[in-house]
Amino acid sequence: MKTRAQAALVMQQVLDHGNSLSAVLPAAQEQVAPRDRALLQELCYGTLRWLPRLDAAVGEMMDKPLKNKSRIFHYLLLVGLYQLIYTRIPPHAAVAETVNATKLLKGQALRGLINGVLRNFQRSAEVILMRVDRIPSVRLGHPEWLVKRLRHAYPDNWEAILEANNQRPPMWIRNNSRRQSRDQMLVRLAEAGIEASAGAEGSDTILLERPCDVTKLPGFEVGDCSVQDGAAQQAAALLDPQPGEWVLDACAAPGGKTAHLLERQPALAGVVAVDADADRLKRVQQNLDRIGLQARLIHGDASAPDQWWEGPQFDRILLDAPCSATGVIRRHPDIKWLRRDQDIRDLSQLQRQILDALWSKLKSGGTLLYATCSVLPEENRDQIRAFLATTPDAELIPLTPDDGPEQPGRQFLPGELGMDGFYYAKLMKR
Repeated sequence: MKTRAQAALVMQQVLDHGNSLSAVLPAAQEQVAPRDRALLQELCYGTLRWLPRLDAAVGEMMDKPLKNKSRIFHYLLLVGLYQLIYTRIPPHAAVAETVNATKLLKGQALRGLINGVLRNFQRSAEVILMRVDRIPSVRLGHPEWLVKRLRHAYPDNWEAILEANNQRPPMWIRNNSRRQSRDQMLVRLAEAGIEASAGAEGSDTILLERPCDVTKLPGFEVGDCSVQDGAAQQAAALLDPQPGEWVLDACAAPGGKTAHLLERQPALAGVVAVDADADRLKRVQQNLDRIGLQARLIHGDASAPDQWWEGPQFDRILLDAPCSATGVIRRHPDIKWLRRDQDIRDLSQLQRQILDALWSKLKSGGTLLYATCSVLPEENRDQIRAFLATTPDAELIPLTPDDGPEQPGRQFLPGELGMDGFYYAKLMKR
């Protein structure tokens, strides 16, 4: 019952207080037995994935929603329904454990209500779900504003994108080509009993058959491999830094792309990694330390480079721009509920500010790779199209045959080749 109570508390932290799931889940996992931590994660991720469907199902069975101090018990009901619909937990155990959690949450008076709603659902699940699934945003587990945007941007495959967002993400690793070839790493993985295959895109990408603990990955602790989605691994190859060049990695945390740049090109003159979040910048250092790499780390605002950089202009810049993260919802389902429609305009303005500011730090003849983990055109193709139209010395370097001024860049959609949703556009300064 403690696991269900903690799951309800995590829901409250995310949905009422706006905290990210990754920020609050670790502390909650410390409150339950080690054997229950995977279950707690499953309940939290799953409930957030299917929130509208679970919410609507509760609404079908209750005349008045639980509010204010009783709101935590609404979240407990969602956790209970998630178990009944989406897990293999025996229904009697799911109901009993969820009902018993009311005691830990100091809501004994609501014990009968929770029990009644869950048992009502067991009796009428098919009818209830058929009713709530008439609304696409409910059936597909996304906020209405995001469904509208995706329908407009991708009229032929918006539903497939939403479905991909609700899948459990696979685990990708990046081979460190300084240490061994990808084929050699695949042999090491096989010897460790880990089934894996080479990714379709990129020379360092490896897709695991099943996720595993990083401690089981051969050589992870000494930097022979790292965990990084296949789409994020495209950045280093697309930027393609050459020996003797200075490279800026802007908005660098948590440092996966910084490390990959250094792994692929050991003879760089230097790499500068900047991020506005001091705590996340520590993770960049931790990643570099684990692999045995060095870069100059700067705590600074990428939209105001004059405040932190007086050195020479850069040969290459990787701008992993702040974005809506709508391409990585399958890894972070809380994004659907922490983002708002109006955020997209604000983020687009910030992206343009950073682009304009960093362009002045790029050498003539240098290249800038613009990247986001978004699938929204406002942050991607529209952004780059507008930048090209108003920046006379900017030239688009095509990444695919379809990459041109009207439809600039390369958009990976969630689930494409097993990867996250990501966007890249490569620009050269004349």
